Amino acid sequence: MTKNEFDTMVIEQSDSLKLYARNFTSDYEDANDLVQDTILKAVTYFKNFKEGTNLKGWLYTIMKNTFINNYRRIVKTNSFITKDEDISNANLLLSASSNQGESKFVMEDIHEALSSLSEEYYIPFSLYFEGFKYHEISEHLNIPIGTVKTRIHVARKLMKRSLSAYKVA
Repeated sequence: MTKNEFDTMVIEQSDSLKLYARNFTSDYEDANDLVQDTILKAVTYFKNFKEGTNLKGWLYTIMKNTFINNYRRIVKTNSFITKDEDISNANLLLSASSNQGESKFVMEDIHEALSSLSEEYYIPFSLYFEGFKYHEISEHLNIPIGTVKTRIHVARKLMKRSLSAYKVA
């Protein structure tokens, strides 16, 4: 089958594609866009069509997959974009660009909070933060594993309290 013959066969299916597209979308223009996308993909991927295959079924599958992919893209985009007129402080904080100076202050505050920890909490916490497992810390410091877990937990609480200014509402 030649490319022109295939294109003609696809165009002949456009009316049934329009009816099928209305199952996916309630808007006439969206249905036409879906048909155009389907025809474009079918013509583009002509080489993937095997002669003797049900053309209408092949086109319907392309349409269904196109609709699903477009829907997923829209949902994903809408989850990242806030369309509210009143943007909350939390969203402003997430969307605001930050600079190196701000990061430097944050890191200084973290180092200050770490240095305020007593040695019994600082050492297990910093080892855990570096990637050591509880049992490895327990063996290294020669203390029970429960004590390691408790000290790390207390260190986290103390760090949270020291860094409460950065808490997002």
